[in-house]
Formats: sequence, C-alpha cells, structure tokens
Amino acid sequence: MPIQQSDVLYTAVATAENGRDGRVATDDGRLDVVVGPPVEMGGSGTGTNPEQLFAAGYSACFQGALGVVARQDGADVSGSTVTAKVGIGRGDDGFGLIVEISAAIPNVDAETARSLVKKAHEVCPYSKATRGNITVTLA
Repeated sequence: MPIQQSDVLYTAVATAENGRDGRVATDDGRLDVVVGPPVEMGGSGTGTNPEQLFAAGYSACFQGALGVVARQDGADVSGSTVTAKVGIGRGDDGFGLIVEISAAIPNVDAETARSLVKKAHEVCPYSKATRGNITVTLA
C-alpha cells in the first residue's frame, strides 16, 4: 500500500524555470543548478540535465537501500558504490526513460552481491516508484 500524507517524514521542494533549458532550485537553496539539454538532444551540453539529476538521486537512494539490506543480512558493504545510468529516448508514445543500476561491492562474493542488489531493488523508494513504469535492469 502506498504511503499516505500522514506518513511523510520529509518533503523535498524544487522549482524549475524554463524547463529543460533553464534553472532548477530547491526551496532551501542547497541545490541551484543551470539545466540544459545534452548535445545528443540538440543542446549545447552546458549545465546539467534532468536525467543526470535523476541518476544522482536514484544511485544515492539505492546505495542507502543497499546498506539497509546489508545490515539485515550481516554483510559488509563498506567501500561499495552504486551507479545509475538513466537513458532517455523516443518510444511509440513519446519520450521515456530506461535505467540500469550497477553496484560494486568489494567485501562480498559475487553471489552475495547479486542477492543484496536484488533485495535493495525491492526496498529502494526509487525502485518502487519506477516499478512497472519504466525498464530498470540490474547489472
């Protein structure tokens, strides 16, 4: 069951000006960036783009979920990293996203790493939000 408003512990607020070719900032001023389309989409490549911001958020969230499941399993994920690759492209119904998540977990064997990544994918809020909406693969 989805969370309800009464369950919310924190709400992030960001406002964009001029869409993909402008600026986005959070209400607390901690994030304030120029955004622009990448060269591959006809832009100048200056600034960041929404896909990079999504990849940053997803990888950080997934790393947190990895830590949660590792603690539950008694696994050591210190020194691990999570990379999110977010692609954008045109499909039959307009533009859409695709994501690939990979993790480097140096202190566990490959089978344990795969298991932890699968478990993290089940509990990560970003994974829950995208499940059934976009293709997310675990590498």
